[in-house]
Amino acid sequence: MRLAHLLSAIALAAFCTTAIADDFGDPAAGEKVFRKCKSCHQLGEGAKHRIGPHLNGLFGRRAASHEDFRYSKALVRAGTGGLEWHADTLDAFLESPRKLASGTRMSFAGLKKAEDRLNLIAYLRAYSDSPANIPEADPTASPTDHDLDPAILALKGDPEYGEYLSSECTTCHQADGGDDGIPSIVLWPEEDFVLAMHAYKNKTRAHPVMQMMAGRLNAEEIAALAAYFSALEQ
Repeated sequence: MRLAHLLSAIALAAFCTTAIADDFGDPAAGEKVFRKCKSCHQLGEGAKHRIGPHLNGLFGRRAASHEDFRYSKALVRAGTGGLEWHADTLDAFLESPRKLASGTRMSFAGLKKAEDRLNLIAYLRAYSDSPANIPEADPTASPTDHDLDPAILALKGDPEYGEYLSSECTTCHQADGGDDGIPSIVLWPEEDFVLAMHAYKNKTRAHPVMQMMAGRLNAEEIAALAAYFSALEQ
């Protein structure tokens, strides 16, 4: 899973420093890292293509997909081959652009520090407004603090019951883990799933469809769905 791979990759760095705001990186620190990118890329309101394309709405986007920007053949080839920008692919690209897309015109050598990449990804994520409030898509830059009752988090879900309940979920989310348009929830960590669903249920996450879906479920049902989707491919 993308998130799991990324978090594993940065785990050592996280243990070695207290500078990281949370597991999703520190967007404020990432803004400082972005200074290294500003000579080629713009970000934010009114951003335009420069030497490189603007980076608004980057998450979930296929590589080399701006029709009004002339990409290198290497990135076009990578995009045609299915490369999309998510936390894991961005992490690999930012570490060594030419390693991920040999032949790219991007001359940037890369960011060797995992912490810098993590923070920069958090900063870029803040400018991906679709689906910014859907945590299943990619790690978000939003804080992970919560006030959910520990008793709810401690509920042990029944995956068979979760499977029974899952039909409404899989009308949108692909059971095979695909994320073409709708983010994948397969193999999502149970706690993250429960936190997000209760955040929708309590309307602290802004997505009206998810608020409606979560509002229909009680704590046991959410736990069951979390258990089912967390192990769907096992």
